[in-house]
Amino acid sequence: MIFTILTLFPNLFVSPLQESIIKKASDKGIITFNILNIRDFAEDIHRTCDDNPYGGGPGMVMKIEPISRAVAHVERTMGRAKSVLLSPQGRLFDQSMAERFSRLTHICLLCGRYEGVDQRVAAVVDEEVSIGDYILSGGEAAALVLIDAISRCIPGVLGNAQSATDESFHERLLEYPQYTRPEEFEGMSVPPVLLSGNHEEIRKWRRQEAIRKTILKRPDLMESFVPTKEDEGFIRKIMEELSE
Repeated sequence: MIFTILTLFPNLFVSPLQESIIKKASDKGIITFNILNIRDFAEDIHRTCDDNPYGGGPGMVMKIEPISRAVAHVERTMGRAKSVLLSPQGRLFDQSMAERFSRLTHICLLCGRYEGVDQRVAAVVDEEVSIGDYILSGGEAAALVLIDAISRCIPGVLGNAQSATDESFHERLLEYPQYTRPEEFEGMSVPPVLLSGNHEEIRKWRRQEAIRKTILKRPDLMESFVPTKEDEGFIRKIMEELSE
């Protein structure tokens, strides 16, 4: 998969994309990165990419011309890509979106800056995406979030394919509790079932505890969770325990 990134600050991506799982996937050729500086598509001598907002107000607004030229350049030289603007006005990014994007062959991430981008940019991108209701200095951090989440859904990126299906949010559930050595630490012990060697009982415990954690920490996720018959039994048991 190809990730093309349009940004005013390309150096922000140098280190993060050269570490851990992302670097290994890149070295294998599973994912490829094209990082383009939007300033290279400004035509004036000062490479201007922002200007004062019409109607007045604080800050600067990113101009549409360099962005439009950059998007056109990507399509002309690298083929059609799904273009995504990282924007606080966009649809909230979630696991289902990460999985949908991971099936693409090429995605172009446009990183906004300053007070935002000229509204007309909406006409040259396919989608607007937000990673949350808070303020960032720019879209670069958000782009890195998308790259990480999307990459993990691409076959071959993770060493263990089951890792992607076991993690939080894959099935609208948080991940079950995890433990490793030592068996006991300051009076806190690993649940005996995990030491039993009984794989079926371990599976049931993990499923039940994933549901319990979701009910306690993210009850909003339960609204879209579709339980199996077994899950319904776990839910009844958990709710009975919580009501005691």
